[in-house]
Parts: sequence; structure tokens; C-alpha cells
Amino acid sequence: MTKTLDELLPHRDPFRFLDRLTDARLDGCVGEYTFKPDTPFFKGHFPHFPVVPGVILVEAMAQCGGAGVVESDLANSKNILLASVTEAKFRRPVRPGETVRFEIEYVKTSPRLLRQRGKVYVGDEIAAEAEWVCMMGKA
Repeated sequence: MTKTLDELLPHRDPFRFLDRLTDARLDGCVGEYTFKPDTPFFKGHFPHFPVVPGVILVEAMAQCGGAGVVESDLANSKNILLASVTEAKFRRPVRPGETVRFEIEYVKTSPRLLRQRGKVYVGDEIAAEAEWVCMMGKA
């Protein structure tokens, strides 16, 4: 990849859920993130069986998709805002310490809107999947 994560995303710790973008094409991208055991939400989200909240998995997919379109020069801004989410399904919990792989497909890209769909994998198992629309805004 040619750009750093800081150049690809406006998000910063503790709300950046992408460690690396491993592939960025004109039709999709792939990225990875490891959910560290000391991440604050694990303390309160099912404390005796900590899992990553489903909304965080959707946000993480959208961040990966946003980084991918910025890396591929398909976006006019890195300020890409989630507008809608459909078809969200959660197949298995993601636990502290697990590394996830995001596989994102670009369904439609226009100067103002992105429609994407993606899956979150832990190893070869699908943990979550969704489709979403994002608006692109000027900085």
C-alpha cells in the first residue's frame, strides 16, 4: 500500500479498527485488525464472556472499505460517513485477542455515495457480514 493508515482514515485510537490494509483494488479491498484484550468495551460487554459488539464489527468493515477507496483514489475525501446498514448478520462471536480479516466488495461508487458489502472472518469462519452505504464529505 502506498498511503499510511493516518492518510487513509480520519479515525484514531481508540476508535480505529484497522491495523493494516493488505489489498486495495478498484472493486474491493482486504484488511486486518486484532482486537486487543485490553480494549475498553470488553470490560462491560458480557464481562464473563467478552465479545466484540456487532456494531463495532460493522463499523470496522466500513472503516476498511473507506480506507480501500481512499487508497485506490476512488474517494474525494477520507471523511466517509456511514449512512445506512442493511443485511447485517452475525455468525460467530469475535473474542479478545482474535485477529479478523475484512473482505470488502464495492457495489457502487459515485462522487457522493459508496455502496459496499463485506464479511468479517476469523480464520476461515465468517463472523459477520453486512451491506452499507456511506456518504463522502469534504474535509
